[in-house]
Amino acid sequence: MSTPSDKTVPSSVVLCIMDGVGWGRRDDGDAVALAETPTLDDLRRSGSWRLLKAHGTAVGLPSDDDMGNSEVGHNAMGAGRVFDQGAKLVDDAVRSGRIFEGDTWRRATEGGTLHLMGLVSDGNVHSHIDHLRALVERAPQDGVRRLRVHVLTDGRDVDGRSALTWVRPLEEQLAGLDIDAAIASGGGRMHITMDRYEADWEMVARGWRTHVHAEGRRFDSASEAIETLYAEDSEVDDQTLPAFVVGDYAGMEDGDAVIFFNFRGDRAIEISRAFDEDTEEFDRTCFDRGRRPDVRYAGMMEYDGDTHVPAHYLVAPPSIDRTVGDYLAAAGKRVLAVSETQKFGHVTYFFNGNRSEPLNGEDRVQIDSDRISFDRKPAMKAEEITDRVVQAIRRGEHDQIRLNLANGDMVGHTGKLAATVAAMGTVDDCVGRILSACEEAGAVLLVTADHGNADEMFRWDSKRGAYAVDEEGRRVVSPSHSKNPVPVALFDPTGTFELVGEDVDEVIGGIAQLGATLLDLSGLRVPDDYLPSLVRRR
Repeated sequence: MSTPSDKTVPSSVVLCIMDGVGWGRRDDGDAVALAETPTLDDLRRSGSWRLLKAHGTAVGLPSDDDMGNSEVGHNAMGAGRVFDQGAKLVDDAVRSGRIFEGDTWRRATEGGTLHLMGLVSDGNVHSHIDHLRALVERAPQDGVRRLRVHVLTDGRDVDGRSALTWVRPLEEQLAGLDIDAAIASGGGRMHITMDRYEADWEMVARGWRTHVHAEGRRFDSASEAIETLYAEDSEVDDQTLPAFVVGDYAGMEDGDAVIFFNFRGDRAIEISRAFDEDTEEFDRTCFDRGRRPDVRYAGMMEYDGDTHVPAHYLVAPPSIDRTVGDYLAAAGKRVLAVSETQKFGHVTYFFNGNRSEPLNGEDRVQIDSDRISFDRKPAMKAEEITDRVVQAIRRGEHDQIRLNLANGDMVGHTGKLAATVAAMGTVDDCVGRILSACEEAGAVLLVTADHGNADEMFRWDSKRGAYAVDEEGRRVVSPSHSKNPVPVALFDPTGTFELVGEDVDEVIGGIAQLGATLLDLSGLRVPDDYLPSLVRRR
């Protein structure tokens, strides 16, 4: 493990992660540019500002066509190196056929109906349609005679009303099999099934009732359901699509098998627990599952390495060792991690290499997120987070503090431009308050982001070099992440450190280099296999 150097270190180091804040085209479709951000503007004018890659191969995804996300972003920051992430691991397992060679796939195909459940799109953040297609194609070859698919519509990592792009071809693929195969149920990812961090168990309960008990409004096909629900409510998008049941689907039965084919963990843990946990306590504290069929359940991956959820999975997750947190703990450093519910797991579980339990010397503060659409309150809990962080900086009890301000991402996902502009104003104000506290205490502040989102509120058509428009000439809203670089700014009131590079618009590396940077700022030796630090001593 790293040992302290003999060089002077600041009183504390603060890592402020502005979730979903990229550096984009700085135009009228960029909520970061449109917002009043005097703090960020001052940091940039100071020259202590650079740009970092936060997508694609820089964070372990298959290609640079893949947008980054909060999971892989925080993994990369905390690991100090780039590990192959879920999408690439599953791609490789499907391509090689290894995904079908283990006991988990064999168990799933042994008898009864095989249910495939997950997010249906090519967003490649939580899942990819190609992975589902591969499972569907292979199932009949390995003896499955009855197959049911439960579709969660996206509208967040892809266009807001794009579900039919994948659902119609899926229906055709299922109809072309020589077995009994069909879509059985569905609904929007932010309405059913895919809750995270136990923010809203009722979401999972709605999904359970839909997928397991076949409760819900019925349609002859999934495409008919989506078309009808679109027509009935011009405001509904794929994220919030009401739950539906297809045809004569009557629910899951004893002896069936279920595979949740999402590879990302945060929004897969709760539904996995609902299938795996055989306890009355779950029904008392989470939701009443009613009849719980005896099924063989598996995830695409292990979603929580500490609690081993789920018990069975198709592809092993990345094994991330020797994280920044491990080195800080070994050096006896006191660490504080602060966020609201929506991103709490990112500054803890993901940052620490997919481990749930606090490390030695690590304190945690979680502030409960509101259970509303975040465009209704774009400030979210940023002020409360900042209060706790400023208090901690002034007390001087922690060597490092890391926090996540979720506004740019969570409000950006709503696709509401005005609300996201307001959210960015709040983020900037909070960064300013933290900076002032650091100046008073002699602490170093590192401001960055895990990926873009708020910086690109409309879909960019790279071929045309312009924003995409619909048939009526209106810009197409983009609720998804962007592939723009993210800022990294350093404020050091001691004058000891400066960022490498020379120009504020220079891309000096990737966000995985923040790992070495945090060790460097705290006076710890950087491991040889870590990517290089982003700072140097003056």
